[in-house]
Amino acid sequence: MISSSVAIAFRPPNCRLISWKRSSKILSNYTSAVQHNHQYHTLGLQKSTVLFKSFSKQPDFVNHTNKLLFKNYASKPKTEKKRSKGKIFLALVGFGVGALAGLGYMYRKMNTKVMPIANLDGNGNSFLFSEPPPIDLIAKRVVNPNDKSGLQITLFQYEPCPFCKKVRAFLDFAGVSYDIVEVNPVSKKQVGWSTYKKVPTVVVKVKEGYQQLNDSTMIISALASHLIDQDQSLLDIIKFYPIVEYSEEDGAKRSEIMNRYFLMFGDQEPVDRTKESIVEERRWRKWSDDVLMHTLSPNIYRTWDESLEAFKMFDKNGDWARIFSSWERQLVIYVGAAAMYMIGKRLKKRHHLLEDVRQSLYQEVNFFLKTVRSKGTPFMGGQLPNLADLAVYGCISSIDGSQSFDDLMSHSNVAPWYNRMQAVIDSRRGTIVTA
Repeated sequence: MISSSVAIAFRPPNCRLISWKRSSKILSNYTSAVQHNHQYHTLGLQKSTVLFKSFSKQPDFVNHTNKLLFKNYASKPKTEKKRSKGKIFLALVGFGVGALAGLGYMYRKMNTKVMPIANLDGNGNSFLFSEPPPIDLIAKRVVNPNDKSGLQITLFQYEPCPFCKKVRAFLDFAGVSYDIVEVNPVSKKQVGWSTYKKVPTVVVKVKEGYQQLNDSTMIISALASHLIDQDQSLLDIIKFYPIVEYSEEDGAKRSEIMNRYFLMFGDQEPVDRTKESIVEERRWRKWSDDVLMHTLSPNIYRTWDESLEAFKMFDKNGDWARIFSSWERQLVIYVGAAAMYMIGKRLKKRHHLLEDVRQSLYQEVNFFLKTVRSKGTPFMGGQLPNLADLAVYGCISSIDGSQSFDDLMSHSNVAPWYNRMQAVIDSRRGTIVTA
């Protein structure tokens, strides 16, 4: 065997080491030479040649060997070197920008700690607080002078979230006033006071303090139950929506809000409602969450261009330029677009959507509309929307302004129903005021 140090020493200065190691032709010549005479020494500093005593009278071999060294095993051309350096430079720049952004985010997060506020209730209600949550900025206020509910509501939302849109559709249709806090989906600083970090979340001022409601469906059911019978305390109503924790087969912990699709009518008999209509409303609300909702992300984030377009739309609609700092805004737009593009691909596979995801969206929406048409009424709820109508409208309105929405309007029968829903909700909504 030839010593590796000898083989490396034999490498010319302008020959890359990896190229030299791969050069079987020179190595074989070198091995043959060594086998004929073991008297050799390592290279000096002047030139990449080896002096073999036994070859002192054989210049042809040495010259031939040197020609092979410099002709066949030279390093890459200068143009290729420049390309490699360019790629390395771009990689370093990208790494530097990413590192600075990460350090900036970490510094900001470490210096803006918000501790969860203590809860009052020791009877299983872990979301009743003694003081209001800390709020840096109210993004918008919806003020309705005709609101007789007496509720003081703050909605923590993320502009493009369809679950948040569903809650807003309900609040606007109910004609209540409420404040909106826009949550940064990356840092989630605005909900740092709570152990529950998802959106939407609603905080309602009650006699005992401030009650936090989580999960869009439970929020709507609890508030709707209270508005049906305001003699029912909100704290009493939420007791009918207990949180049950359980473990999956793989050991992962899960939680479920029981009865979240049910309305608690209390002592009041439902007016102009049959048992069948109540059950149907519940079924379609669940369908909206379990089926229709899952067709949205794979469509609106179908391609990188559509994903980026959607986030720029969210930026405009959510007034992020005013609410978030410049670096936070750019981080949300570009990181969010990239993340949701990849998530959309996974959701498409997980929920077994068609290869053309637009067709899945069209089919599900038309399926809902077929039932509405069979009733011969403008809405699923009859002459006025019910909670099922509002749930479906909330889903579709979350993509309003995107290419997906335009395609849906053109390739399905949803436009007349959607326009009717929009008109009814707009007529009941209060005035939107920028805080």
